[in-house]
Amino acid sequence: MSVVESAVATAPITITQGAAQELQRIRSAQSEIPSDYVLRVGVKGGGCSGFSYILGFDAPKEGDNLFESNGVQVAMEKSHAIYLLGMEIDFVQGLDNRGFSFNNPNASSTCGCGTSFSA
Repeated sequence: MSVVESAVATAPITITQGAAQELQRIRSAQSEIPSDYVLRVGVKGGGCSGFSYILGFDAPKEGDNLFESNGVQVAMEKSHAIYLLGMEIDFVQGLDNRGFSFNNPNASSTCGCGTSFSA
């Protein structure tokens, strides 16, 4: 088996065009991000609702699911799929809110800031 598996036929999450453009802008602006890094999406315990989202550039690791959405290469730990399957990541730029938003159909509730959830 290879070090990194690329086993997902359909992307388990969706990166919108707006989010993809912002991620590309961030990657271009931060020259210290190695070219072989991909976007890591995941969850960790914490936040005001129980789980917080992980979103950042990282090297693929053994056992990751690798996929592409809107031209963005994404890595996700297999164990996180139960919490993230079907999620959409968007980038919002409005008068009252600016940043990445997570539309997660698996979340039974979310906090007011939208960066943590319970499942």
